[in-house]
Amino acid sequence: MDYSGTTVALDGFGVEGGFDVLEAGIREAAADGVKLRVFGPEDRLDLGGIEGVTLIDTVESITNEDDPVSSVRSRNDASIVRAVADAAAGDSEGVVSLGSTGATMAAATFGLKRSRGVKRPALAAQVPVPGKAVLFLDVGANLDVRAQHLVQFAWLGMAFTRAVLGVESPRVGLLSVGEEEGKGRDSVVEANAILSRSPEIDFVGNVEGGDIPAGTADVVVTDGFTGNIVTKTMEGTAKAVGLAISGAARKNPVSAVGGLMMKPALGGLRRDLHPDSTGGAILLGLRKVAVVGHGSSGAEGVANAIRVAARAAAVDSPGRTEEMLHRVGANRGAINSGEDS
Repeated sequence: MDYSGTTVALDGFGVEGGFDVLEAGIREAAADGVKLRVFGPEDRLDLGGIEGVTLIDTVESITNEDDPVSSVRSRNDASIVRAVADAAAGDSEGVVSLGSTGATMAAATFGLKRSRGVKRPALAAQVPVPGKAVLFLDVGANLDVRAQHLVQFAWLGMAFTRAVLGVESPRVGLLSVGEEEGKGRDSVVEANAILSRSPEIDFVGNVEGGDIPAGTADVVVTDGFTGNIVTKTMEGTAKAVGLAISGAARKNPVSAVGGLMMKPALGGLRRDLHPDSTGGAILLGLRKVAVVGHGSSGAEGVANAIRVAARAAAVDSPGRTEEMLHRVGANRGAINSGEDS
């Protein structure tokens, strides 16, 4: 994709591998034509000579040990706060951070503001499955939700999948403990009934955990507590399976031969399932793009997080999502019923 003309603000702190890894990822993304405004320390980052990259000296950061909300509100010079302010001012089209997830979500929600009609932004991650990626949300922004939130997450996920991932008619599923429409928590049952009456959305009904890697739906919706646990369980399982297969292949000569034959396929599978391949999660429902990357990312993961933000900004994902929500009336009726915050 042509990223020329797209500028992303990048939080220059938070990568566990250090500034060398961050710098390598910046170089990869810049080579694709993404322009970057990096908020990080001049004495630790050597970004001179990289076309389209500007370094704004920033020495303060918000870590995972800090309280995200109070830190964002009180520390205007922190890298993530300055990066968000840069996007809000229009100097960049989106923001990326591989640091504290809580601080990134707080800064982005305060600074970028919610799109019209959006009750709660949702954190959406692409889950790699054979031959495609499933958009899974919420994966951590909203631990407790009502039915109207789940319904709006469905619309946000559908709109993003159409605008950015290129799926013309995404199939949307609601994560529950059974396929029957009456299964699950009250909020899930109510959301199922609302989505079932929405002709503008291709709702496939309830889906179960095993349907996510099977690709039964293009978009799977749940609350942030469940989504976060499911995502981390899948990542851990993929890693454990890969290690187990590698260990088994080294046990004896026959296994070693089989392991060599399987190596190309296993290598591709491991790459597909590695968090670096997707780059991170995107906070949907804001007026500008915000991407939360993995702190454990390598250079490829850093570059892919930047690419996700650039791609979403290039097609104006926030604007197209907001337009779709209002065009189909997704912000009216049952979604807005009852108190909310």
